[in-house]
Parts: sequence; structure tokens; C-alpha cells
Amino acid sequence: MMLPARFGQLHQWNRCMSTVVSSNDYQYLHRSLIPTLHFQPSLPRLPIPKLEDTCERYIRCQSVVLEGSALENTKRLTEKFLQGEGRKLHSALIQVDKRNKHTSYISPMWFDMYLCDRRPIPLNHTPFIGYVDETDSKYASQIVRATNMLISSLRFFKTYREGLLEPDVFHLNPKKSDTLFFRKAMRLLPAGVSAYGAMAMKAFPLCMSQFPNLLQSTRLPQEGKDILRRYPESRHMLVMRNGNFYVFDALDENGNLFEPSYYLGCISHILKDNAPASEFPLGVMTAADRDTWTDFRSKLMALGNQTALNAVDSAIYCLTLDDDKIGDDRVALFRSFLHGEGRGNRWFDKSLSLHFTGDGKAAVTFEHSWGDGVAVLRFFNEVFNDSKKKREIDQNTLPSSIGDSTVRRLEFRLDQGMQQTIKSVQEEFVKKCDSLDVNAAEVPLFGKSLLKTKKLSPDSVMQLGIQLAQKYTAGNTAATYESCSTAAFRHGRTETVRSATAATKAFCDAVTAEDVTRSNAGKFFSLLQTCSGVHGQLTKEAAMGQGFDRHLFALKHFAEGRLPDLYTDEAYQKLNTIVLSTSTLSAPAVSVGGFAAVTPSGYGIGYGIRDKELGCVVTSYPGADGKSFTEALKRAYETIHRVLVAN
Repeated sequence: MMLPARFGQLHQWNRCMSTVVSSNDYQYLHRSLIPTLHFQPSLPRLPIPKLEDTCERYIRCQSVVLEGSALENTKRLTEKFLQGEGRKLHSALIQVDKRNKHTSYISPMWFDMYLCDRRPIPLNHTPFIGYVDETDSKYASQIVRATNMLISSLRFFKTYREGLLEPDVFHLNPKKSDTLFFRKAMRLLPAGVSAYGAMAMKAFPLCMSQFPNLLQSTRLPQEGKDILRRYPESRHMLVMRNGNFYVFDALDENGNLFEPSYYLGCISHILKDNAPASEFPLGVMTAADRDTWTDFRSKLMALGNQTALNAVDSAIYCLTLDDDKIGDDRVALFRSFLHGEGRGNRWFDKSLSLHFTGDGKAAVTFEHSWGDGVAVLRFFNEVFNDSKKKREIDQNTLPSSIGDSTVRRLEFRLDQGMQQTIKSVQEEFVKKCDSLDVNAAEVPLFGKSLLKTKKLSPDSVMQLGIQLAQKYTAGNTAATYESCSTAAFRHGRTETVRSATAATKAFCDAVTAEDVTRSNAGKFFSLLQTCSGVHGQLTKEAAMGQGFDRHLFALKHFAEGRLPDLYTDEAYQKLNTIVLSTSTLSAPAVSVGGFAAVTPSGYGIGYGIRDKELGCVVTSYPGADGKSFTEALKRAYETIHRVLVAN
């Protein structure tokens, strides 16, 4: 793959003459027997729920947060919608869906929702996933870990690009289907039916349509609606340090990886560069509102910065190096990975970025418009596992000698007005970052092991703790959002699990009205079991595209002129003003993940549960008391623990 001629000629890059390590073991993560996209043509389509089911689910959810005349009014408006305007909109949606069998009914409008949003994307649309620490000191430093993970990420890129990455498949019973026999059998099936063959063996292929935008991709600001742009010919990396931009070739002209010492040399060269921190860090402009950034970018290009911008936009991905050594401060780590404290050492538009602190802690962030957690988590896990399995360098490895002609620091022309704009945007972004409170709760009382013996869903228990914390702090049940992937369908995105249910409300009401004792613990455990069953059913329905949120969102999209009364109902508005925005990513490589609260008076809750412990990180703005809520979370899980151990 060749570097775009215009970029290469203008910069006159000198190609590194390193000897390419040619073995397949070095060049690839693995070589899948099944072509990467083998299942894609036969993936089932995302179903559109029946309108009657959607309305029933909507009322069931509203019944948990409404009562009296408000609930009766919402029931009346929902019935009116079901019998009238809703049917017309549903019919229109079905007709459009039939004409677009290559995609899902939700995908185009979901892209539009993100790309038309003119708010700044950091905090709102750039979550992060943090890696567990490297425990072996020989590989734990920033330069060693960044180099090893860079090499592994390039293996991922090359393996995917050549169709050799294992397809994403959820194995219901891995011992039976995650086998060589399965792979050989699936390879023999035509792509047009292969997904159904896999499903017959209780293995469920997942949509990989988001993978092309994972790497070599960026979001570009445009007036009214941004665009996603791919650069399939690019083969260079972007590295940021102190707000400065550096680029170097990541692959040779044949698309192969260089030797490990070359990458170590490139990173070492950047870390040794004595250039001062950028006085006007251009990266902060990607934290501006999209209209401001659109206008500013146009001025950048008019001043002759197009080549440098293209180098940033077209990079395989962005790797950032921070000087801060975080240590064991989980809150400081969270803030560093979520927004970088507003210092400008981030390019939030890039589809994917890999960050390293001064003491070698690492995380991935991604811009949310192009995709969801499934594709990112696959990259995250593959890079982690490969970098642990194939440790290419250590603290004693000598780097190749690298000069300025191989690693180039990009320069941007800025006039005085643009410099002032950068300063103003940075001040506002720092204020926003400072206003976001972060609190962490770690509960070593129990984890998945105990819940497994009690036959309870770990996710249901985590969600129940969040509901109980809301009861403790606010005395009520609030609108709750948990994201669930619909990647089992072609171009599926997500569906909402509305985890505040009649079952969780009953448990919270009971446990706050009466202390848990050994004599009454059986009653509470029975309520807990009901919560687990209801939550499991909701999660299953959501994963199968049978929630109500995406369907109502799509029907609203089709409404022209005056909206149906259901959408202008105060109860609908309130249900979609998310107080408790929650998400989890469970994997051995994940240490912490998170995002900002989505409403001024709400909470952003990233949580995880391991075998013998659980934890949450809570974000909030001044309109909510994150510290009190976090303490309430600890109390909630302690209460649930008393119920568990008494049975």
C-alpha cells in the first residue's frame, strides 16, 4: 500500500531501511481458517418490533416512574398513538426497511443522530476503556508498553485488512463450537448461508460492518452534519506529545511491519524531542462545538495547512504520550483517559486513540458516531493478549537510530485570531473538565463467584445496586439507561435495557422499609431472584432487537410536521432525560471504563464485576452529588451482600 503521492512528495519522507521481520508469527495476530467477513452476507436483519409490543413495553417502563393521573394520561396517549398516528408511522418505517435490505432500520438515522449533534464530542461521545496494569517491570514503562502495544495493534490492522482476522462470533457453548471442526465446517459453507450454519451450532456471528471505521478513519467537522472519512491507503501513525504532532511510517511499501527496534526508535525519538509544549495546542479545537470547529478548520486550510491536516486525519490511529505519572490514583487516571485535563494532547475526532501515561498505564478512547463497544472491545482485547503473548521488546532493547526525516513533527500556521480562538476554546474545555466530578467505589465483599452459586445474574445485581443507591439518595426511581448491543444483526447498533423495573422498585421499597435480618432474608432473596429473572429477560429482548426505545426513536424520525402527542408528553421527555446512564464492559484486560453524565442532574456510571469484587466509577456535574451517590452505591452493595450471605 502506497502513501498518497501528494503527502509523500511534499514531505519527502525517507523510508526506513530496517529489515522486515517476515515470519507470519510476527506479521499477524493469527491466520483464521474462516475469512473475516464470511458470515456478513448471511447475517439476519434487525427486526422491527410489533407496534403493540413496543407500546406495551413503553407503558410497563413508565409504570415504574409514574403514578396517578400522570400515568393514566401517558396510557391514554399511548393508546391513541397505537390506534392512530403510530400505525401510519410504523407502516412507513416497514416500507423503507423493505427497500433497504442491505442495512438495518436504525443504522442510517443513528449515524445522523451522532453526526448532526453540534455539541462538543469529548465527554459526550468519547468513552474510554482502561487496560489493567502491566505487572512485569521489564515491560511496564511507558516506552516499552507503548511500543509493544503499537506492534500488536499493527498486527491487528494487517490481519484484519487481509481478511485473516477471526470473525466475531459469540459461542453459547464454547467447548462445543469454538473448535477446529466448527471452523473447517463453516469455511465450507457458502457465505450466503454460513451464519445460519453457525447458529445451528449455537454460535452466533456478530456484525463486523463497523470494523472499516475502526482504523484509517476520522470524523470531520462540516456545516450542519459531520462526515466520517476513511483513508484506505494510509500506512502511517500519528503520535501526540505535549500538544505536538508527529507522524512516521508504520508499515513498509508492501504493507508489512518493520522490525521492533524501528518502532522503539520512533517512540524514543518523540520522547527525546526537546520541543516545548505547544503554546496553542490545536488538539483542543476538536473539543469545541462542531460549528466552531468547522469554521476554524476552514481557516486552517485557507492558511495552507491542508497537508498537515491530512496527515492527522489519515493516520491509522492516534497514539498519545503523556508525561504525568498517575500511580494508584484511580480518579486521576479516569480524568486523564476521559479528557486529558483539557491540555490539548488529544485529537478527539480520530475514530480510535491509544493513550499512555508517563508510568505506562494505557487506555483506548473512541469517537462514538462510527460504532459501539463491540468492535472496540475486540481491538482492545486482541492488542492486550498479543502484546502479552509476543513481547517484542523489553527495557534492555536497543532502539534503531531514527532521525527527523523518519519521524516528522508537523507544523501548523496560525494567525493571531486563530491563536486567540484556541486559547478561548481551551479555557472553556478546561472549565468543563473541572466541573465534572469523578468518584470511585470499590466493594471487595463479593463478585461473580458468589452470585454464580446463588444462580443470579451478575449484571442484574450490579443494576439493582444502582437502583438502590438512587432510592437511598433521592427516595425515588429514576430514568435509567443501560446499553445493549444488537450486533447479532446486520448493521445492528444498540438497544436500551430499561433496568429500572417493577421488580427492582419492589426490592428497593422493601429493603428501605425493613432492615435485613437472618429471619427475613429469605423474603428479600426471593425479591432479588425476581429482579434477576426480569433483568435477564429484558436483556435478552434488547439483544434480539425487541426493546422499545429504538423503535420509538425511528417512528419519531418519520413524523413530519407536528409530532404525535406521545412524543410531546412530559412523561416521554422525562423518561428520555437519563438520570442514571450506565454501561459495563467485562473482560480480564479491562481495569476501568467510563464516560460523562449525560444530563446536568444525572450520573454516568461505569461498572464492572470480577470473581470476588466489584466496582463503579461515577461522574456527575454540579447539579448532582456524585460523592453521596457513590457512598450510597457502597451501602447498596453491602445491603445486597447481607441478603446473599443470609441465604
